[in-house]
Amino acid sequence: MLAGEAYNSRAPELLARYHQARTLLQAFAETPSTQTAKKRELLAKLFGGLGQEVWIEAPFFCDYGENIFIGSNVFVNYNCVFLDGNRIFIGDNVLIGPAVQIYTATHPLAASERLQLDQVGAAGRAGYLTRALPVRLGNNVWVGGAAILMPGIEIGENTTIGAGSVVTKSVPANCFAAGNPCRVIRELK
Repeated sequence: MLAGEAYNSRAPELLARYHQARTLLQAFAETPSTQTAKKRELLAKLFGGLGQEVWIEAPFFCDYGENIFIGSNVFVNYNCVFLDGNRIFIGDNVLIGPAVQIYTATHPLAASERLQLDQVGAAGRAGYLTRALPVRLGNNVWVGGAAILMPGIEIGENTTIGAGSVVTKSVPANCFAAGNPCRVIRELK
């Protein structure tokens, strides 16, 4: 899965990790915002790496958590979804707006390649082909609300992604990019 090869998202080992993440996410959501040490403890158990001064608003959703690596001084607003079938790297000083979605999982476009209906129900098979590609956000990135980041993209440091953008290709450092599909609008100093 982490090598970007096809995998069975319903494999028993992955389902066990998924259920463990659900337990931690539920506890995180139910912990009052005033109990910052407890919230940090839960995030440290959930994520593969967690820097200092990280604030994540609940609700927050992810597949496994262990494939998410967050730098220091990061803010993640309400209702974000990080599908971490592969690694998600978030640098330092990153702001992520509400309802941002980061996807690492992808499927073949052609139904004839994607669907594996002969596998449904066979040893927990999902019936569709899945692979995942990493996503990386550099230091000092700001991702505006409701933006969608697609598998395999990188956002360079000091870049701002406009609200509602769909990022289908990597975006260089030091720029403002927006739209669907997202494109560089101008350079930033």
